[in-house]
Amino acid sequence: MIGIMIRTVAYMVMALAFVACTDDLSANEQPIEGTAAVSGSLPVLHIETENREPVVSKTEYLDASYWIESADGKGGLIGSEDEPLPMQIRGRGHSSWLSPKKPYKIKLGNKTELLGMPKNKHWALLKPTENTVAGLQLGRIMGMAWTPDFRPVEVVLNGDYIGLYFLTETIRIDENRVNIYEQKDQETDPALIEGGWLVEVDNYRDECQITIPENSRWNLTLRYHSPEDLSDAQLQWLTREFKSINAAVYSPDKTSTDWEEHFDVESMARFFVLQEVMDNPDGFHGSFYLHKDKGPDTKWIAGPIWDLVCYNREKTDYTFRMKVHYGFTPHWIGELIQYDSFCEAVEKVWREVYPNRLSEVFGYIDETVLPLAQAWANDCARWNEDPSQTARLRADRIKKALRRNIDWFDRHLPVSPQSSLDVVSARRPDVATKVFNLQGICIGEYADEAEAVSGLGKGIYIINGKKTVVK
Repeated sequence: MIGIMIRTVAYMVMALAFVACTDDLSANEQPIEGTAAVSGSLPVLHIETENREPVVSKTEYLDASYWIESADGKGGLIGSEDEPLPMQIRGRGHSSWLSPKKPYKIKLGNKTELLGMPKNKHWALLKPTENTVAGLQLGRIMGMAWTPDFRPVEVVLNGDYIGLYFLTETIRIDENRVNIYEQKDQETDPALIEGGWLVEVDNYRDECQITIPENSRWNLTLRYHSPEDLSDAQLQWLTREFKSINAAVYSPDKTSTDWEEHFDVESMARFFVLQEVMDNPDGFHGSFYLHKDKGPDTKWIAGPIWDLVCYNREKTDYTFRMKVHYGFTPHWIGELIQYDSFCEAVEKVWREVYPNRLSEVFGYIDETVLPLAQAWANDCARWNEDPSQTARLRADRIKKALRRNIDWFDRHLPVSPQSSLDVVSARRPDVATKVFNLQGICIGEYADEAEAVSGLGKGIYIINGKKTVVK
């Protein structure tokens, strides 16, 4: 019996070790063979690891060198093959790390301006998607505090062409990125602990995290990016802070302003609008960043945005309420949308960007995506992916999705149950009477209020900004 128990424990340990190492082991697989080469249409980033060691870890950096040459290969833009510059490289990502084409995190030997982007040591090489093109431009259009920039490049790693990537600014506290006070690791001074935070609402188990109950149904997992090494005082403050935030957001009194003591309302509204326009289910689920500067009146600001997708479907509701093929947790937003102050901020932001500013994204998509046609074709050939996914198809697909989402959202601006707004005259004086349910969803349009009431079933509605009971 004892022997069986020992063997069982041994098998369990081996299984846990296998699970813990799965991400890194998957990177040891031989890369897919392809016949493609650089397209000659984009700058080329060359990376040579020491002894040409393969990049197989997401945690351990490899020493390497790099240079960037012009698209025609006739000139070095940064460094050269004869005089490369020092850097380090490792893997990054979660599910994306498990696919044959890997994303990478790179750390330069010195702060460097890359292809017109402000100098920094820290960058990412991301798989290119039209969602990234659209989403990051929308971040700039929406007026987020800071939005990462990127440049399309083709990458040659240890002499192997590995395709088209987006060389992207990573999220970190820096004068050229999230420009706030940076709190020190292991800080103990109470006066300095309340500001200088960069955190991420996360949906993966990782290092540098705290997990606390958000409500009776799910927990809130928060990863702290800066500072990274917390003192007991910092850990206690962060835990108390987000317990207070949860209590304020989930207050049964939706006329309360307690949640506004913690969050910058307008930044949260901008974040919400962007996620709705993108139809991004992960908006309030994971890769959801927040930052807080130092100072007596500073609040948590939503953003920067990261890891944006577009689900490309017919919208029938707000994104956080619609089903997708995986389980996701819509942190806070189901409560925030019930507050009048949040809905008013959403309307204010929408009137600021719709329609003129939002329409700018369509031209930007064409200007950015279409010149990638040959590089994207070569990338598909390198990784044996569907060659029908052309740059033109990608651009047209995301533009069609965005137009559909924008049109839906303009007709369904949220209205809280506590709203005192005149929904019709203040919002859209040129359209028919709109009827909203108590969740803020527009459920119908009528010629006038009398027709609206006659066409509704029993219940409580918001008509012309007033609660109306239909018996």
